[in-house]
Amino acid sequence: MAFGWIEEQARTRRRAGLVRTLRPRPADAPLVDLASNDYLGLARHPEVTEGAARAARTWGGGATGSRLVTGSTELHAELERELAAFCGHESALVFSSGYAANLAAVTALAPHGSLIVSDAGNHASLIDGCRLARGTTQVAAHADPEAVRKALSGHDGPAVAVSDTVFSVDGDAAPLTALAAACREHGAGLVLDDAHGLGVLGEGGRGAPHSAGLAGADDVVVTVTLSKSLGSQGGAVLGPARVTEHLVNAARTFIFDTGLAPAAAGAALAALRLLRREPERAAWAHGVARELHARLTAAGLDAVRPDAAVVSVRAPSPEQAVRWAADCRAAGLSVGCFRPPSVPDGVSRLRLTARADLTGAEIGRAVQVIGETRP
Repeated sequence: MAFGWIEEQARTRRRAGLVRTLRPRPADAPLVDLASNDYLGLARHPEVTEGAARAARTWGGGATGSRLVTGSTELHAELERELAAFCGHESALVFSSGYAANLAAVTALAPHGSLIVSDAGNHASLIDGCRLARGTTQVAAHADPEAVRKALSGHDGPAVAVSDTVFSVDGDAAPLTALAAACREHGAGLVLDDAHGLGVLGEGGRGAPHSAGLAGADDVVVTVTLSKSLGSQGGAVLGPARVTEHLVNAARTFIFDTGLAPAAAGAALAALRLLRREPERAAWAHGVARELHARLTAAGLDAVRPDAAVVSVRAPSPEQAVRWAADCRAAGLSVGCFRPPSVPDGVSRLRLTARADLTGAEIGRAVQVIGETRP
């Protein structure tokens, strides 16, 4: 029977407690939200939703084509200019998702004969970019610049190191300054995914590369998503103009994909302008994460110290992690649940995302629920 093997895989997932399910949420879910990536609380901000609505009224419901045909509007160009200026880069190129931006950056910057050195904790989109690239990939130990240096020293030819700036599982930050130094010793480029840094780290939320003094460097390329701190949808690649021009001509996820919907571009631009006007939101989000960690640790939970806005709490097993998250939800708290194969270390955990607009009462309630429902 065609696709008969699917049921066997489903049984294997059920036995391992690794079945994923969709849970459509209502517009007015009465839950304290520590599961979304809306770090700055902007997804429902009136200025952001009005930016989306205004863009849809002006440009229509969709981009109508690829960026190289009809999918590039004046709004896209405006967003690219302001995003590049805010983050400190020469240019920016907007994609339909952060995933597409990562695939573009890695595949287009790692031609045949090149070496990609990829951190063991990288996001799936970077891993898939490595798999699709024509270069050879070598996986380096997590957050280990010396491992990157060693890998680069054995290669003669084009090379690039690829890393998240803030890793999505535990929320730990990469040693960016040391990574850049290792790359520069061997003339290698550095691609950094700042999905979890933009809006939280750096001066006024300008991102982890900006904080590390790497923004605008001619050997550093940064990818971001518009769907986390900016509360919208989409992604972008930031860097030297020669790099973004190369992507326009060589990145398949740019050339063959429909452009970002105008509503998403309008929402992201409104959120970016709001963040520029209210830079304190970045510190608020980071502060909420630190408070969550302190209270969880004081309650005896195994919480990982956050470097940005992600706080993870380790669980004994995949099954217990799923039950823990379900019990939290039943008690009015929405949390993330990460299990293998989504976690590179094989350890299941609850994943909490701090939001700048969480109140002290909500933080207290969240810690109480997590503590009372622990397995």
